[in-house]
Order: sequence, then C-alpha cells, then structure tokens
Amino acid sequence: MHKQLIPVRPTDNFPVKAHDGPQPKKYRYVRKEGSCNVVFRHVPEEWLLFVTDIFTTLVEIRWRVMFLIFALSYILSWLFFGILYWVMALAHGDTRNVTSEPCMYEVRSFTAAFLFSLETQTTIGYGYRGMSENCMIAIIIVTIQDVISCFIDTFVIGIVVAKMASARKRAQTVGFSNCAVINLRDSYLCLSWRVGDFRRHHLVEGTARAQIVHSTVHATGKMDVTYEDLVIQQRDVILVTPTTVFHRIETGSPLYNMSLVDLRKADFELVVSFTYTDDSSGMLHQSRTSYTPAEILWGQLFQEMIRVSRRHYRVDYTLFNHTAKVLVPEVSAEEYEHKKQWRPSPRHTPRHSPRSSPRPSPRSSQRNSPTSSTRQSPKSQQRNHYENLLKPPMVTVELVNDSHKPPESTSSGDPQHQDRLTLPNDLTNLVI
Repeated sequence: MHKQLIPVRPTDNFPVKAHDGPQPKKYRYVRKEGSCNVVFRHVPEEWLLFVTDIFTTLVEIRWRVMFLIFALSYILSWLFFGILYWVMALAHGDTRNVTSEPCMYEVRSFTAAFLFSLETQTTIGYGYRGMSENCMIAIIIVTIQDVISCFIDTFVIGIVVAKMASARKRAQTVGFSNCAVINLRDSYLCLSWRVGDFRRHHLVEGTARAQIVHSTVHATGKMDVTYEDLVIQQRDVILVTPTTVFHRIETGSPLYNMSLVDLRKADFELVVSFTYTDDSSGMLHQSRTSYTPAEILWGQLFQEMIRVSRRHYRVDYTLFNHTAKVLVPEVSAEEYEHKKQWRPSPRHTPRHSPRSSPRPSPRSSQRNSPTSSTRQSPKSQQRNHYENLLKPPMVTVELVNDSHKPPESTSSGDPQHQDRLTLPNDLTNLVI
C-alpha cells in the first residue's frame, strides 16, 4: 500500500503525529562544562576574520597548535635571513676569494649563513662570525632582523601570558551542582541550583542569570530557538561560601503552569550562568552550565554543607551535589496557589466546639435584644460592650460515665479543640 503525499505550504498549520519508537538523541544547546554546542558553516571571509584578529585567534587555539606556530615563526625567520646573508656572500665573492676583505666574517657556505642568522637573532655571539664595515646592505639587514626578533619575542610572550590567564581556566574553578531541584520555600514552589568557588582566593562580586531555551523544529524544517528569562531573587552574590540560587515559580514564570508530569514531558533546556570578577587578577569571567528536564529533581533539597566551628566556617564539598527528599505537592504552582487560597486560614478557625462555646444567658440575651438596646443610653451600651469583652469565656464541663459510651458530637468543629473532662464513677455519683 502506497502512502499518499499531500503538498504542504509554509503557511499551513496542521498537527504532526510522532511515530512510536526510539526517539533521536537530542544534543544540548550548552554543554555541562559551559561550552556551546554550535558549529558555524560557510562564514563569509572566515579566514580574513581570523587573520584580522590574530591575537584573539592565537589565544583561542590549542596549546600544541600555538607551540607549532611559534616554533615555525622563529625557524622561518632564521631561515629567511640566512638566505639573505648567503646571497650577499655570493654577490660579494666571499665564497671564492678567501684572502679579500669579506662582507661577513666566517660566512662562506649556506650553513654558516644560517648559523650567523640564528646567532644574530638570539644574541648568542660565539666570536667566530660577525659583521664587517665593507657591506652597508648587510648592516641594514642585521638591524631589521634585530627589530623583527624583538617583535616576535613580545608577541610570543604576550600570547602565552594571555592564554595562561584565560577566563576559561578560572571558570573551571567555579562550578555548579549536577542537578537543579524544585521544593517549597516560604510557601512558594522554587527552582534552585547551587554554585560554589573551589579556590581559596574568593571573588569580588558576581551576578547570576538563568534562561529557558526552547528549540522548535517546524514541519518545513525551520528551527526556532527562543529564550525566556527567569527572575532570580538573589542575582548579586558574593561567592565566599557555596550559595543556592533560586527562582520563585509565580505568575509570569515559564514554569508556572508546569506540574511534575508536565516537567517530565517538557522539551527545554535551563541555561544558567554566573558572571564575576576575580579578586586576584581583577578580570571578568563567566561560568555556564545547563540542565535538562531529567536533571531537574522535583521534591528534593540540597543538603547543608556549612558547619560552624570555634574559629572557622567549615565547608564540606563532598555534599555539594547531595540532595534529600522533601514533601512537595506534585501539582503546578498555579494549582498550588489556588489550593492555598481555598484552604481556611488557621487564624479564622474556631478554637472551641459548640459544646465549649459560652451559652448566652437569658439576662444577657434580654440585655442584648433590640428592645432593650433602644431603651439604654449610649454610655450604658458602651459600658456593657466593654464588660462583655472583659468577661472570661465560659466553658461547659460534660460528665461522662466510664461504663457508658459518650454520645457523638454532631458539630462540625475540630475534635481536637473540644474541651471535655472525664470523671471517675465515684465522683460522678457524688455530683449526681
């Protein structure tokens, strides 16, 4: 049976049904170590851009490539000026006439010219080969080689120092927890993760940031990447000890309508970053990582890793990634907020049952009746009101016999707030 193909235009909207079976592996947008999983293709004038910013290019390349380039820069410069010295020796006739005044002493072969170039650029000076006053062009070339050698040394030293002090190396000493957690914090569902500095030289200050990255693939093959910022309650952090950064899931949050079931089915990536200034070098650095929905643990709490001793605050980094289970409702933050609103507040719940509530006496009811209140003066009414407020509450005591089952209360109050006193049989008979 042949499948029927229907032409589709880019503007058409239709549901796409996914086939059952193994789904293709989806790669991260940002890897766990912080590097972006992005490859650029067909960049216009790519080599020209790299050559224009040669310093940044050499700082970003690998060490082995950098060593190869630096070694070739020295060797090629020695070889280039050695060829020039060899050509000058041939033109002056130093290789044929040994007795005449040479242009360069002891330079009568290509090997000698190469060694003369190496000794001149590295300022070795063994004492056998040297310049004479007979060739002005050779003196000019030696001067140019010395200047170029200073430029090469400066460039090499600057690249090595910049590469050793790279922000990527410092960023490796600031780490994030392996997972993020969702738990209750101040009666709100919160998404939190942990960040810590593994070095003793602490940071000056830092700023935390988080984004939800969605990648949507359309039926036409077009791919859209959208970013949603998360509001962080602790954006500015002085990272002396490991800190838990949290985002409150409230109205306006991308996770507000997401329950535990929805989180397991969601397709997004939580990208978190921490931008800070190093205390030692004063340079600006940034550390990044990402969390998939499978790495966001619902109903977990980070364990405490800071202990106070007599002289120090002790930080146990073995507990940096450890979590513990806590009771958290598996509903969305929106549904949880609705349940909190419909839940009766403990301040308005009655403390006494109908049995223990004070029973109005006939006199008080008669006193509070509309006919009596109209006959009293305003001052007497106010006095009676204050007297009622100052009176202690009346509590009725119910005598229950041990041999008989106490009658069940038909009130809707809470049983734990009912005041009941049980007396022994002898005291019951005595009272009766």
